[in-house]
Amino acid sequence: MLDINLIRKNNETVRKSLMDRRYEFDLDALLHLDERRRSLISESESLQAKRKSLSKDIGLMMKGGRKEEAERIKAETKEMGEQLKEMESELRSVQAEFDQLMLEVPNIPHESVPVGRSEDDNEEVRRWGEQRAFDFEIRDHVELGQNLGLLDLERGAKVTGARFYFMTGAGARLERALINFMLDLHTREHGCREIVPPFIINTESLIGTGQLPKFEEDLFKLTDERGLYLCPTAEVPVTNFFADEIIDGSELPVAFAAYTPCFRSEAGSYGIDTRGLIRVHQFNKVEMVRFCREEESYEQLELLTSHAEKVLQLLELPYRVITLCTGDLGFGASKTYDLEVWVPSQDRYREISSCSNYETFQARRARIRYRPEPGGKPTFAHTLNGSGLAIGRTVVALLENGQQPDGSVRLPEALAPYMDGIREFTPQ
Repeated sequence: MLDINLIRKNNETVRKSLMDRRYEFDLDALLHLDERRRSLISESESLQAKRKSLSKDIGLMMKGGRKEEAERIKAETKEMGEQLKEMESELRSVQAEFDQLMLEVPNIPHESVPVGRSEDDNEEVRRWGEQRAFDFEIRDHVELGQNLGLLDLERGAKVTGARFYFMTGAGARLERALINFMLDLHTREHGCREIVPPFIINTESLIGTGQLPKFEEDLFKLTDERGLYLCPTAEVPVTNFFADEIIDGSELPVAFAAYTPCFRSEAGSYGIDTRGLIRVHQFNKVEMVRFCREEESYEQLELLTSHAEKVLQLLELPYRVITLCTGDLGFGASKTYDLEVWVPSQDRYREISSCSNYETFQARRARIRYRPEPGGKPTFAHTLNGSGLAIGRTVVALLENGQQPDGSVRLPEALAPYMDGIREFTPQ
């Protein structure tokens, strides 16, 4: 959420942000509501003060024998009471509409974010690793996974529906190995505190991180009356760990790493990447979340991104880092680096991690503050998060980049301790 004072004083900056993002929003309607809201607050406060003052006069008039005048003032204060009720009713309505619109204003892109219309305008920052040259016909991860007895799509569809799947045997072991490998790396070498969050979350938490109200169609909502949802990403519960709290500034930066299953409805994506594990309704992911001071947040973004990159480097997977342009930038992010891993069967890089700085956008929504100095005035923290990594897409990359002419798949050395020394999957 943006600061309304910023919107009032710098509305041209906000208008440019909306234009650069190609985001349709009626800023004038918001400003009009804000003006009416403040006017109603001021008018009602003035009327309340006047009514309170007249009410005191009534007692003095009665004591002084000025009964007729006191009755007239009584009638006047009663009329004022009715006016206040009407104003309070209008204020509640205006405030509710204002609050809703404030939740729909996207974050302002950082000055370093390239202006662009779509993903075609994203800017490549760097590449790591060599794309392997194959001298045999490349198999995709679905063919490899099924031939090796690692993946069962048909039974997943039978048990639940399309875009659900079973990982079986060594495939299940590989998913578990990747989760443990990533968590160990982030906690032992990257200074993260491991956390196991709830996998079901409430509406307020989703509002806090920006999934609601804008992205409700992408969520799986439970049918009971509590307004609960299945977790779409660990970003939501972990960021809300400090919701409605004031953090001791001496503790910052705070870094968490968490594993969760992730549930996405993938609304509107029918026919796009529906084969295999690229775009599914349930997948595992290790997430990194950071809280820090304003002055260090972009340094923290670079650090967070390097930690996600380290996973890919240890797994010997070629990738590139791109900066998302304004037209492709997420709703709540000020700046995002996407890590894209090389997928041989598609002859292209595919997103495997997004590392984003939200500045104070989420902290305002979730009311996450810190005290810069002991006894100082609390201020909003900066929040960051990034995948470290999405497990399903990591499996895709490992199978396809490690495939051999006979259909076997070689695994990187870094996973050996987590796979009981297994270095290769061979066809059954």
